[in-house]
Amino acid sequence: MRFFLLALAFVVSGCAATQPDTVLRGDPLDVMFLQMMLPHHQQGVEMVALARDRAQNEELRMLAAAIAQTQATEADTMKGWLTSWGEPLTAPPDSHTGHGGMRQSDPEEVARLTALRGAEFDQRLLNVMIAHQDDAVQMARWETGSGADPEVRDLADRIDKSRTAQIGMMKKFLDRV
Repeated sequence: MRFFLLALAFVVSGCAATQPDTVLRGDPLDVMFLQMMLPHHQQGVEMVALARDRAQNEELRMLAAAIAQTQATEADTMKGWLTSWGEPLTAPPDSHTGHGGMRQSDPEEVARLTALRGAEFDQRLLNVMIAHQDDAVQMARWETGSGADPEVRDLADRIDKSRTAQIGMMKKFLDRV
């Protein structure tokens, strides 16, 4: 358990976001990344919040709480940047279809989570969250390679590293379920 807590602290601390500095404008690619990541984060927070009352594994509940806190903090930072740049928090519905947009987890799959408890919930949540976090990793890697703002690229790099570590932890949990 002690090792788990240390690993959890490492995974979460690597992605603790900072409050935005004063920025005069946002690059269109950075804005797009943030506008696409915000709903993705919101969906992730909604899914892991279910673990509080449904998960059987205590370590999974702790990881889920850490993910929720981290993503809420990151979302606040993203909102701060978009607001300071005078950009909307969300993009028009079809504005990102040309490049595929940011894939969300299947809403039906998320709804099925609410009907489960115990080991069955743990297994389903882990599978859904592994895919969900992998989508965040792919988008973060795109931003680190294409974005212009160093702070946004730094956030994307932290998202990449922390979600990759979380995926590794979740795969280990899955082996024990």
